Amino acid sequence: MIELHHVSYSYEGHKALNDISLHIVKGEAVSLLGANGSGKSTLLKLLSGLITPDKGKYYFNGSEITAKKLKDAAFAKALHQKIGFVFQNSDTQLFCADVYDEIAFGPRQMGYDEEAVEKRVNDCLELLHLQAFKNRQPYHLSGGEKKKVAIACVLAMNPEVLILDEPMNGLDPRTERWLVAFLVELNQAGKTLIISTHNLELVQEISHRAILFDETHSIAADLRTHQLLDDIDLLKRVNLIDEYYHRHEDGGHGHYHMHNY
Repeated sequence: MIELHHVSYSYEGHKALNDISLHIVKGEAVSLLGANGSGKSTLLKLLSGLITPDKGKYYFNGSEITAKKLKDAAFAKALHQKIGFVFQNSDTQLFCADVYDEIAFGPRQMGYDEEAVEKRVNDCLELLHLQAFKNRQPYHLSGGEKKKVAIACVLAMNPEVLILDEPMNGLDPRTERWLVAFLVELNQAGKTLIISTHNLELVQEISHRAILFDETHSIAADLRTHQLLDDIDLLKRVNLIDEYYHRHEDGGHGHYHMHNY
């Protein structure tokens, strides 16, 4: 589904991605791990078609994604319908007068008639238990409620791939647990998930595969999630956990002392 071949990207001369090659197949759940500034968010933007490589090639479903193609409105619209991106800060994603219009925005942009839009919105409101917030103004919602609305906005487009940038940030423990279970259900239903996260406590629950970035903005490891989490020396080397750590064998889940980036 997704192929990157020797992709590099720089911001104003500063390298953000360095010679990245990877394949992601339909139905995978992949976590991106690494310290802040290692390239995770840049990769998510590139996969979403918000930026394009300086070098190398990006293919989605066999079609190369280029700056020239993304200037074609029909091509860009089709890509953004297939790949949904949930931003780290929900406030940057929400801008309509009420929750209903937020969720309806994408399907309306896709040209659906209002009856189809209403069905999609109501399905998403029900799926994410947001019916009570249908007529609320987004800026009056809590952080967890805003995150649910942002996810609903993306799911209303019925994308093939769901990309989430640090989705657990700022969530209370109850909402965090809900989101983990919800992402697992989405993946089991066939959605491809690509998730950037620092939360090593939860990463094994939400992904089968983990891609680790290092300070050179390159891929340091691409392994089954449990294999990566077991490689303590590697996690230390890329500054993802402290020199002092402990991990309890508790049903396969670890407890880590992590740097706060």
